[in-house]
Amino acid sequence: MTRRRDFMKTLGAAALGHALRPRAPSPDPRAVPRKLSRIGLELFSVRDAMARDPERTLAAVRASGYTDVELLWSFGNFGRTTEQVRAALDKEGLRAPSAHCSPTILFVGWDRSLAIAHRLGHEFLIVPSFTPDTARSLDDWREWADRFNAAGAAARRAGIWLAFHNEAEHMTPIDGTVPYDLFVQRTDPTVVRHQLDVGNMVMGGGDPFVYLERYRDRYWSFHLKDVVADHSRDTELGTGTLDFRRLLAAVPDIDRKFCYVEQEGAKDSLASARRNCDFLTKLEF
Repeated sequence: MTRRRDFMKTLGAAALGHALRPRAPSPDPRAVPRKLSRIGLELFSVRDAMARDPERTLAAVRASGYTDVELLWSFGNFGRTTEQVRAALDKEGLRAPSAHCSPTILFVGWDRSLAIAHRLGHEFLIVPSFTPDTARSLDDWREWADRFNAAGAAARRAGIWLAFHNEAEHMTPIDGTVPYDLFVQRTDPTVVRHQLDVGNMVMGGGDPFVYLERYRDRYWSFHLKDVVADHSRDTELGTGTLDFRRLLAAVPDIDRKFCYVEQEGAKDSLASARRNCDFLTKLEF
């Protein structure tokens, strides 16, 4: 599958301005400050290093303070077999609660994919996007939602959750309707869950606080991604426009959810991954 970001058209987000912060309630000043109990890294953030040396990169990720990683099946797990990946994770003491995978596996080899997910310790298999030729119309999105409901039911029987991740272009209306909203509303919450990429939401012109409120019980996984002022690209956590203290405080039952750092455009990906982990390690909310 081609790189999932290759066909992502980054959209400028007009008129968000101050809208990212004020809608979420202020934290209760009497509450005891909390921190994330586990911090994960989406391995797309360090894809070049993973391509060169997956084992050494996973060791560096663990040394940076991460406890979890999200694998990339759509990248073939960087040329490693299931058993090699499992061994590398075990060696570093890393957990892989989820993986991003191609939407085509919902049609071919789904049962085999669920068995592999078990072997790798996944709780979720997450589709990050659809190919442009299968997401042109609202009917395309309806068909995908129905396919997710069927595949999600099979996944639940196998003890795995199927989930969907949002890209910026998912917020672009088709015939006056935001296809992402149609998709979330049409998927069955008993068999399909969702991963909210807060940076992609902003870059697509949406407000992650509004979506957290709108679909608060649907989101069980998060990509923590900061965005520069003009919403054109991502940046290191704490250097952009998103208020992560307020964001994390707004996530219900956060200790049961998975939070992954994802910075796609870092010049030195491992150095940025370390700084991003440091930011979240110190952050109280």
